[in-house]
Amino acid sequence: MKKTMLDEEEKDILESYERGEWKPIKNPRAEIRKLGEYARNTLKKDKRINIRMASRDLDQVQVIAAQEGIPYQTLISSIIHKYVSGYLIEKKRA
Repeated sequence: MKKTMLDEEEKDILESYERGEWKPIKNPRAEIRKLGEYARNTLKKDKRINIRMASRDLDQVQVIAAQEGIPYQTLISSIIHKYVSGYLIEKKRA
């Protein structure tokens, strides 16, 4: 029998499960529906904006988007969403 190697995140999840920290959902279909609605509302793009920005900043955004394999407008929208949601953390510079 082949032994499976787990990375650190997988080990943490397994240990959490073994400690009994995972609880079954009483109504999985309703939970999936609810989470799907949250996702649709979060990802719904119903407003258009125009912004001016430095060309070198736009160039950098386009390079990063290309590396990530996504359109640069999607990257900009994601950055704004993370910022207003409190998930964008400023990196300290030395």
